Amino acid sequence: MPNHKHVYKNEVLQYDRMISKQPNLLPHIEKIVAVEGLDIIDIGAGTGRLTIPLAQTAKSVLALDQSPEMLSLIATRLDQLGLSNWETQVADHRTIPVEDNQVDLVVAGWSLCYLASSNQSEWKENLSQMIAEIKRVLRPNGYLLIFENMGTGSLQPRPPAYLTSYFEALDQSYHFNHSLIRTDYTFSDHEEALTLTNFFFEDEIVKRISSEEWVQVPEWAGMWWKQFK
Repeated sequence: MPNHKHVYKNEVLQYDRMISKQPNLLPHIEKIVAVEGLDIIDIGAGTGRLTIPLAQTAKSVLALDQSPEMLSLIATRLDQLGLSNWETQVADHRTIPVEDNQVDLVVAGWSLCYLASSNQSEWKENLSQMIAEIKRVLRPNGYLLIFENMGTGSLQPRPPAYLTSYFEALDQSYHFNHSLIRTDYTFSDHEEALTLTNFFFEDEIVKRISSEEWVQVPEWAGMWWKQFK
């Protein structure tokens, strides 16, 4: 299995090239909440998949991640856009470095899962702590919106087994709303598809991309959201 910690430290540009082949998710966010004028935190911001489009519309965005290398790339990109309504900070999801009632929206893209997957013995406690921290920093009527993997390389939604308990908890214990979206990777050719996936995905997925000569790699994402009164 690929070492994602290694990727997030040492292969930041390759990772960023890969996710650039996915669609812009801002339209899906704006179906839930209008972003213009909001103060936002992006938890597990990575290389800015959500941060960068949000910062072009929001009042302010704080990008948090455990990888300073990824946050450095976000800072470079936002500087290049001439934006000044943003900050970055290294942080753990369970301890958000923000005072109470400071933001209108928290987004978490493919990030809470690292602490809430069932291969973590304390995943329930981690999830409870993360949601409590997010609720703490939200203003009244603020939103939390979560994106997670519902299956890569599959023509039908097929979430990894180690995430199903987490997803059930979001639905049943925390009473989130939930929808499915397609987040396919669209590459320029088959060679690029292999080059930009074999360092990150499991062997089974890479073999399927190779054998089926995919240029467009199917992926599903779950989107969970909740407004905290």
